[in-house]
Amino acid sequence: MNEANLSIILVEPEIPPNTGNIARLCAATKTTLHLIQPLGFSLDDKTLKRAGMDYWSDVKWKLWPDWVSFQNNIPQGARLWLVESNGPRRYSDVKYRAGDYIVLGRETAGLPKGLLEAFNETWVRIPMFNKSSRSLNLSSCAAIVLFEALRQLGFENECT
Repeated sequence: MNEANLSIILVEPEIPPNTGNIARLCAATKTTLHLIQPLGFSLDDKTLKRAGMDYWSDVKWKLWPDWVSFQNNIPQGARLWLVESNGPRRYSDVKYRAGDYIVLGRETAGLPKGLLEAFNETWVRIPMFNKSSRSLNLSSCAAIVLFEALRQLGFENECT
């Protein structure tokens, strides 16, 4: 596990290559990956495995049946940063701490409105400079926010 003990949570991911790419990101950074069901694919999907390449064995990951099960099993006081458009502040304007969770939603629908309202204080956005662009790719969003958190925490275990 990374010194920062960060985690990425994917709520009901739909596109196998995105999840595979994020698994690869988690392997490279020693970040824990949480997948919250329902998933839009099977865990033995070839494109999921292909995107994750041979990194799956290096990923610490957990499959949860639903959001409530996940939330009931995280440490008390854990901070969840919900990444979604229209958040009240930019992802780079917050101070990340060891043990934080970075939460991303479905590719087609994002995070549920009720969840965003419940976590309004930790809802962050990634700036978009072209108004006609609807969104960034899910795996790109995960990487952007994760590396900002790791940068703030000092990249303690960088090996290259």
